[in-house]
Amino acid sequence: MLSLTIIIIVSVGLIVFGAIEYSNHQQQVNTIPIRIHINGTRGKSSVSRLIGAGLRAGGYKTITKVTGTFPRLITSEGLESPIHRKEKANILEQLKIIRFSARQKVDVLILECMALKPQYQKICEHQMVRATHGVITNIRLDHLDVMGPTLDDVAKALCGTIPKKAQLFTSEDRCFDYVQKIARKRKTGVHQSLGFKITDDEVKGFDYIEHKANIDLAMDVCLSLGVDRAKALAEMQKTRPDEGALTQSFIKTERKRVTFYNGFAANDPESTLMIWESITRNLNQDEQKTILLNTRKDRQDRARQLIEMVAHRMDFDVVALIGESVDLVEDLALRNGISRKKILKIGRPSSEKQFAHIVKASKSSATVLGIGNMGAGGAELAQCFEHHANKLKEAV
Repeated sequence: MLSLTIIIIVSVGLIVFGAIEYSNHQQQVNTIPIRIHINGTRGKSSVSRLIGAGLRAGGYKTITKVTGTFPRLITSEGLESPIHRKEKANILEQLKIIRFSARQKVDVLILECMALKPQYQKICEHQMVRATHGVITNIRLDHLDVMGPTLDDVAKALCGTIPKKAQLFTSEDRCFDYVQKIARKRKTGVHQSLGFKITDDEVKGFDYIEHKANIDLAMDVCLSLGVDRAKALAEMQKTRPDEGALTQSFIKTERKRVTFYNGFAANDPESTLMIWESITRNLNQDEQKTILLNTRKDRQDRARQLIEMVAHRMDFDVVALIGESVDLVEDLALRNGISRKKILKIGRPSSEKQFAHIVKASKSSATVLGIGNMGAGGAELAQCFEHHANKLKEAV
């Protein structure tokens, strides 16, 4: 009887404590006037950075948190601090950021959604952030083991973060009707940004390859908050890109010219295919086209999806395999009809050795696109290409 009484007292105490903590959190949230919650399949980190830059240009005191390739906290001055995690990423991390932002008395908090499971995405928005401005970059087939198996399932999961009685901004087109439907239920206005308002010259102002839709989406959010377009764009063009942004590196030796594109972060098939078609559209016929696939042993489903796309939808001369489980990936490639002669198996030696293998296997003129994963050495190899390209610039 005594033990039951103790259990009841402890349980009631925990409930009361939880209620107090929840009330305190909601008070902290309410002290932040503008809360921008960014979700989507691709481009979340890039759009978060662009919005943060644009709003800084408009005089807003901001904190931006990105959870892309490497988690970062960005201040109103554009200064970046790494977020150190003792354990795996956990959505409770968002509570700490909100608490910190409330203490800093910021005007705007920009949070990249870090949840994958549909129920956690809803919790992040409706119990943690309660955004004044929601963002869904796009809806594509990725993380199907958690949100899938269909595009409709992914759309339903991502739309869990559409806020109530607020404003939603999106670059999504195929599932736009569904997005509107959910937004209407939540009495939220919807704004679609497809990139048409961004010119080629404006894109050229960036030091890296930024997508028009990302710029347009970020710009529409900034304009809705009264920021001057020219000021916002100028600051966006100066802002530091995410480590997973699409970048281009030129490598030139006495006999070879290799153009490397870091597309490791665009790891869903649809995004990868869009990038590949964009960079190969105007290549000369004698240009060697190489797909550099980096795989992780804990992302075999993604490796299978990418290999199937490479085999059946991409025009290439070589597929180079790096990272983990390359023997398994090679078997997947062969079973999908890719000729053994087109497969270059490199594995996971040092980044310098991977770099040397790729350059050695390239013809006099080659275009190489890295796809698959930033992890398992992808980020390090991209940095290696950038390092060699910078050495070439300095030597000129």
